[in-house]
Amino acid sequence: MKRNASKAAAATATRTVCYCRVSTTKQVEEGVSLEAQRAKLEAYASLYDLQIVECIVDAGVSAKTLDRPGLARALDLLRTGKADALLVVKLDRLTRSVRDLGELIETHFAPGKSALLSVSENIDTRSAGGRLVLNVLASVSQWEREAIGERTSAAMQHMRSEGQFTGGRAPYGHRVSEDGSTLEADEAEQAVITTVREAKERGLSIRDIVRELAAVGIVGRTGKPLAITQVGNILRAS
Repeated sequence: MKRNASKAAAATATRTVCYCRVSTTKQVEEGVSLEAQRAKLEAYASLYDLQIVECIVDAGVSAKTLDRPGLARALDLLRTGKADALLVVKLDRLTRSVRDLGELIETHFAPGKSALLSVSENIDTRSAGGRLVLNVLASVSQWEREAIGERTSAAMQHMRSEGQFTGGRAPYGHRVSEDGSTLEADEAEQAVITTVREAKERGLSIRDIVRELAAVGIVGRTGKPLAITQVGNILRAS
């Protein structure tokens, strides 16, 4: 009797593919995060009567794109009917983009399609409430990242306006000073900027300015004539 009951339960359990992801080489080498994710997924599946058909890992892969071999394999299991649900420890293991999440929901997790389950956020898209929570959490997460990006950009702009070097290449017309932390004017490039401005004031188009600079032998940092985009950037920064 118990054996028959167990078979019946297995037959009705939601067939689920577990998906784990880590983004850094260190996490891949140590394996700690992957093992922790796997343990949480297995415990959740046991608690909610989910039948794990496969546990798939993307190791050392960013969530900036959906083009990941492990994720492709997991989604293929859903598409071909070999699994009914995708289970992740946290939503950011799947994606950090609202746009990508929307694409996944529309393609794979819309009503009548496969289910998306998340342990940490307690998301279960088999219900309307679960889908609502999923969309709200994703929107808040995207807003938070954009807000951080805006604050970082504002801080970098302020540092540049104060003459502080913020890494990367020095903007055209400047070079990094000997102290390695501040910018100073590059006289040769400043002269080019002046020439470009004067040509613009004479009514020349950007294309005509490029031709004029090339005719007198003015080149960029690479030793090649300045391109249209470079001249345009000089004018926009002026």
